[in-house]
Amino acid sequence: MAERETRGLGEPASKGGAKKKSSAKTPARKAQFAKKTIALIYDFDGTLSPRPMQEYAFLPQIGIDPAEFWAESNRMAKEHKADPLITYMHLLYKKAKEANVRIDREDLVAQGRQVELFEGVLDWFREIEDYVKLRAESHGISLRHYLISSGLTEIVEGTPIYDCFHNVFASEYWFDAYDLPYPKRVITDTGKTQYLFRINKGVEDLGETINEHMDEDSRPIPFSNMIYFGDGDTDVPSMAVTRKNGGHAIAVYPPGGRRKKCVDLFNAGRIDFFAPADYRRGSDLFRRTCLLIDRILASIRVEEEMWKVARSVKG
Repeated sequence: MAERETRGLGEPASKGGAKKKSSAKTPARKAQFAKKTIALIYDFDGTLSPRPMQEYAFLPQIGIDPAEFWAESNRMAKEHKADPLITYMHLLYKKAKEANVRIDREDLVAQGRQVELFEGVLDWFREIEDYVKLRAESHGISLRHYLISSGLTEIVEGTPIYDCFHNVFASEYWFDAYDLPYPKRVITDTGKTQYLFRINKGVEDLGETINEHMDEDSRPIPFSNMIYFGDGDTDVPSMAVTRKNGGHAIAVYPPGGRRKKCVDLFNAGRIDFFAPADYRRGSDLFRRTCLLIDRILASIRVEEEMWKVARSVKG
């Protein structure tokens, strides 16, 4: 994952340079209720973008029909009993080499500028942040957006929404160690759940393990403060983990398209709501997301008040 500046609502970006040490003693801060961060977590392909990100520039550049590519990739994975995600990442660059097209990291980032987004996505992050600011009655509420995708980090970096995310967890290549770029990180459907727990525990540095036990009281972002956005079967493990631990999930489908998968997810209890992937203010998706945010904000206020009462009793 590339180094990047991350921030959320109520988390101003640093202005650069190390802080000067002060000789004056800093007064002890009064203890505050800490679990006041809301996390909105998104899949990418089919959720924020209508099609897989590789179909907008990568496959056309090497002259491959998307339907034929995915069929071949799935067939190879099945025949060789290989992981489908590793297979597609390998096959992408194998096809590029066969076409005598050299694609490096900079090329993939540039390809991200051609990725199409659903209507309203560009303004969504600002509109949701404005809503949280308006509705948050207690001070110190922060909002973070995360992306967890089996797509390519490099392509996501080239999209206009990359800087809207506090952190991006996506598949990634090594470009310098092999004749063909080699998978550096592969995020599978079930592997996505690891990153939910990283967000939950505040362990977002991928060099650190999340396997050590951490008490629920020590986890900075409770699952109850999370909303997961996805579009289908590949998101079921993340939806299930989020909701099982007290969080929320919303499924989207293409506006005017079939909603059967979303209905099945709703009937199976995997999601709270579903809606067309229309991210404009006032849409069903916006309205239903805001309803869940209202619930989270109310829960935070209740938990904070209970925390204050508990401290007063101990005092």
